[in-house]
Amino acid sequence: MSVVGRNFPIPFLVTTEVPCPYLPDRMERKVITELTGGNAPELFELLSHAGFRRSHSVAYRPACAGCQACVPVRIPVASFQPNRTQRRVWRRCRHLTARVRDNSPTEEQFDLFVRYLEARHGDGEMVGMGPQDYGGMVADSPVDTRMVEFRDPDHMLTAACLTDWGLDGISAVYSFFDPERAEESLGTYVVLWLVETARQLGMEFVYLGYLVENSRKMAYKSQFRPLEAYGPEGWRPFL
Repeated sequence: MSVVGRNFPIPFLVTTEVPCPYLPDRMERKVITELTGGNAPELFELLSHAGFRRSHSVAYRPACAGCQACVPVRIPVASFQPNRTQRRVWRRCRHLTARVRDNSPTEEQFDLFVRYLEARHGDGEMVGMGPQDYGGMVADSPVDTRMVEFRDPDHMLTAACLTDWGLDGISAVYSFFDPERAEESLGTYVVLWLVETARQLGMEFVYLGYLVENSRKMAYKSQFRPLEAYGPEGWRPFL
């Protein structure tokens, strides 16, 4: 099937069902389209406003039969107010130095990525990814993709976040951090840093991907308020 975009048709495909990575005993299916050619950034901008995400050169959105657990969410930057816990995290992690790089993968990033997966997502679908797989995840992008690195005062890579940059906001594609420093809430700090950076740049949103409330891996996103969710009526406040 295809949908007409602003100036071009958008062809969509529906994937076959596979086991859901977030909820047990459920199956996952996606609507996908390839991001190719000179209009890829414009196409991705359009689709991101409709709740799509990007992986490599493909934009996708869940289309699972009988399930709507995956909800696209974004933080409206102008109205976001960190709660008490988030303010403590911000103060605790201010010693970290952030650097926005291009999307060229490094061995240092990969080593941190592997340690993070083994400690935090040992049963996840990404475990076992090799250097080439990681390199493809980072570098294979037809849009404005950047890696944000966070280093401690000893210049050790502590956290990283792969991000897509659009006209109205920053999209957090995938973040990972040192699992031995979990008590510092580095994942929360990364999101707070993206919000503050978007604010300084005059951007409207930070896109967090899909919130799955019954999934331990994804439910943390509901802690950032106010939050907007995409549904049949477009973007609305998440309640």
